[in-house]
Amino acid sequence: MSVPRTPLDPSLLAGDAQRALASPGLRMLAARGLAPVTRPRDMLAILYQLGFDGDERVKEAALVSVRALPEAVLRSALGDAAIDARVLDFFSWALAGTDGARVAIELILANPSTDDATVVPLAGRASQAEVDLIATNEERLLRCPAIIAAMYGNRNARMSTVDRVIELAVRNGVKVGGIAAWDEICKVYAPGAPGRENDVPDDRKDAMFARAAHVNAGQEEPQDGDSVPPPEEQVSREIWALPVPMKIRLAMLGNAFDRAILIRDPKKVVAIAAVKSPGMTDAEIVKYAGLSTLAEEVIGYIANRRDWTKLYSVKLSLVNNPKCPLGLAMRLLPHLREKDVDSLARSKGIPSALAAAARKLVMNRSSRR
Repeated sequence: MSVPRTPLDPSLLAGDAQRALASPGLRMLAARGLAPVTRPRDMLAILYQLGFDGDERVKEAALVSVRALPEAVLRSALGDAAIDARVLDFFSWALAGTDGARVAIELILANPSTDDATVVPLAGRASQAEVDLIATNEERLLRCPAIIAAMYGNRNARMSTVDRVIELAVRNGVKVGGIAAWDEICKVYAPGAPGRENDVPDDRKDAMFARAAHVNAGQEEPQDGDSVPPPEEQVSREIWALPVPMKIRLAMLGNAFDRAILIRDPKKVVAIAAVKSPGMTDAEIVKYAGLSTLAEEVIGYIANRRDWTKLYSVKLSLVNNPKCPLGLAMRLLPHLREKDVDSLARSKGIPSALAAAARKLVMNRSSRR
């Protein structure tokens, strides 16, 4: 989803802008921001158009001028509803990191001509105040759920703001693609669902999430244990104290330490969100596939991910894990090496039906020799 970067139709520009673009001698002057145009929006259109010029010197000069435009010009042009959406999209990218970025982004977000596709990447990198501004346009959010997904993954976005836009989507039956744990989010945000702590004030909510998201930076993962330690014994008590919606978001945005805590959460929606985290690594999955203390749903999710079960160590851990659904373990069994199948055939820590299948497989392989 993106706004096409295609040349403008010069005939739609004012006469002075057309003349600046038509004359080879004037194009370099125009690229330097010296074109004598009446309307500020035409100055921006000229600089955008010169980005397609065949002369590399003109293109480079135009980009330099884009980043040096006076704030007064930006305010007048970017706030003009008649400006082309492609120009707005270009300036949202070109001004990133410049002194005029904050003003430009606010104007672009407020301009009704701004394409939804322009807002998506902005929502993913915007400042806290800019995210709050994006969140005020509920019609745009419902029309383009990708903006909500980008906001959700933006670490600058306040938890209270994220809460409101997620609740808006769920209430209106809008599915937000791009959030791996969307199904779990819907269960938590559904009207009347348990686990929502709606009485937490916004400022407290924001502070709780911000602290939990940063307090464990650099911490090592908890070591394997066959029981989930109670919250008061955890190094990171902040995580255990979070309301469920915050835990799910932390599972999506957090580090390996956060995921190691959350995948053990007694609430299955949180544990599933953790295993679905886009940050989850193969090394973590190798570890979790063998943990019998994790929820069966978590182990089943791992077993159903073909990209993970391609790893031999994951297959072996899953088949040895009594929490692995029997049908999935049976499917993985024939792919194990002979010595591992032989070990399973003698194991008393797996379902008897799986051990029997392992013994049968050993016998069949022996008879074919």
